[in-house]
Amino acid sequence: MEIEDLTPVLESEQRAGIGIIGCADIAVRRALPAIRRSPFRLAAVASRSREKAEGVAATAACRAVEGYERLLELPGIDAVYIPLPNSEHAKWAQRALEAGKHVLLEKPAVPAEDSARDLVALAEERGLVVMENFAFLRHPQHEQARSLVADGAIGELRSYNGAFGIPPTDPGGIKYQADLGGGALWEVGCYPVRAAQEYLGPSARVLGAGLKYDADLGVDVSGVALLGDDDGVTAHCSFGLSHGYRSTYDLWGSEGRLVLEWAFTPSHSARPVLRLQQKDRETRILAPASDQFLGVFTAFHDAVRDPAARAAHHRDLVRQAGLMARIRAHALDRAPR
Repeated sequence: MEIEDLTPVLESEQRAGIGIIGCADIAVRRALPAIRRSPFRLAAVASRSREKAEGVAATAACRAVEGYERLLELPGIDAVYIPLPNSEHAKWAQRALEAGKHVLLEKPAVPAEDSARDLVALAEERGLVVMENFAFLRHPQHEQARSLVADGAIGELRSYNGAFGIPPTDPGGIKYQADLGGGALWEVGCYPVRAAQEYLGPSARVLGAGLKYDADLGVDVSGVALLGDDDGVTAHCSFGLSHGYRSTYDLWGSEGRLVLEWAFTPSHSARPVLRLQQKDRETRILAPASDQFLGVFTAFHDAVRDPAARAAHHRDLVRQAGLMARIRAHALDRAPR
């Protein structure tokens, strides 16, 4: 009698199952293809609209669920990815953790340090991980940059300068809705601020900040933040929603400068260039092509499987939320009355 080979089925059943809460564009374009290549097993996608969930699920070969709560009730889902509007993050992350699910929150995770600490405390109490999705950090160019700085390629680091700006889009979009957590600081400012933390010490604090508001839109459309740490390293972060596209940061040291030309949103097939400037020469270093979303889902899966990997993600989430909240408070305190 012929015996059916059940190995692929068993392997599929043993893989951690993940569900997606919300069918945002970022989930459809970048997350779904990455999840299919990751160690996760994509179990379901949920939307408030049954029709929308079915449309996305059909392309992803997974289950469609109407309603976010229903997805949290399904068996076989170990973790969830939440790409909802910013204003919904804290609520659904809490519900997911209470339901026993590991959580990957799209950036910016939450707008306040207290909220971040509450989520981390809940996750640790339940033996879970809550992680913020800054996928760009999983691109190998940043590990190359950190290694060059650590090896003294630019001498002692003196300052960081980061900028992320995008052209204006549909004013009716989520990023322009104040009640949904829109605005330049949350949408694009979080990128250079998060990258700066890779190079500033734990004593990093806000030295200055400013935001430009558009009265018609009701949100900030550009801004700047100056950070510094106890070692005297400073970070200048500029950002905006009404700019020519720019996605870069540079590191200036006592003996040179390192520039990442496409720091935050390179395509999965692109090979970003790092420019290392030392005295009278410049070396161009080509980073490998990489799907940074695959990198983040792989790192998330590692934290789901390995409790020892969770503390760093929890620390980073709280630190980022605290800095972002203080940037906003500093800018509002000094805004014209």
